[in-house]
Amino acid sequence: MNMFRELLANRKLIWKLAKNDFKTKYSGSYFGIFWAFVQPIVTVLIYVFVFQVGFKAQPTDTGYPYVLQLVSGIIPWFFFSEALLSATNCLLEYSYLVKKVVFKISILPIVKVLSAIFVHIFFICFGVLLFVIMGKIPPIQFVQIVYYMFCTLCLAIGLSFFTCAIVPFFRDFYQMVSIALQIGMWLCPIMYDISLIPTKIQFILKLNPVYYIVQGYRDSYMNGIWFWHHGTMGIYFWVVTILFGILGFKTFKKLRVHFSDVL
Repeated sequence: MNMFRELLANRKLIWKLAKNDFKTKYSGSYFGIFWAFVQPIVTVLIYVFVFQVGFKAQPTDTGYPYVLQLVSGIIPWFFFSEALLSATNCLLEYSYLVKKVVFKISILPIVKVLSAIFVHIFFICFGVLLFVIMGKIPPIQFVQIVYYMFCTLCLAIGLSFFTCAIVPFFRDFYQMVSIALQIGMWLCPIMYDISLIPTKIQFILKLNPVYYIVQGYRDSYMNGIWFWHHGTMGIYFWVVTILFGILGFKTFKKLRVHFSDVL
């Protein structure tokens, strides 16, 4: 509870640092924050070319082109993976702040996660524009995208408190998280329709909490299904997310006294 009160008391500082982090992340390059938007777009174009042009991916049963199915699923994944990776490395990146006794280092993972939300909001709007251009206006259920964004934030923050606490003691853990995210993208699923997978394997894939988020974004963009229609899956998601959060906070709290010594 002390950590929650600490985070709440520093909410203005967290938001200010998140904005500064976003601005400074690409300040050293010639095109600046331009790269924050170009790289994900190029990645999407590559996937579209490989799957739709190369493998002749078919439209969904409801008539949505493959590119829209891909975009609606990959937008939350870009946000989650970028937020978690950035937050995982936050103590190393801000080691000069960690060594300051008076600084509340517990805000650093949240700062990095919130920093990723600016690009995410752009891509949500980009997704809407792409749907409109292709003649597929998102349904009224699109308003619940805010709820699924909140789900992504909570999951990423809970996990990041654990991952960032481990990295100062085991630097290779960052690379392990990166590889796990690469594998996780293919297990969500994002590139393909889960109906193509045998039923027994579908159950295993749905155990991944990010599946709930990806499916929620697709429900918001395409399927027109409200989040309460996935009641059981929603309960499972929040139970898992809370457990990850408890594990992350406890690990961070236990190890934080040693951070300045190992950095």
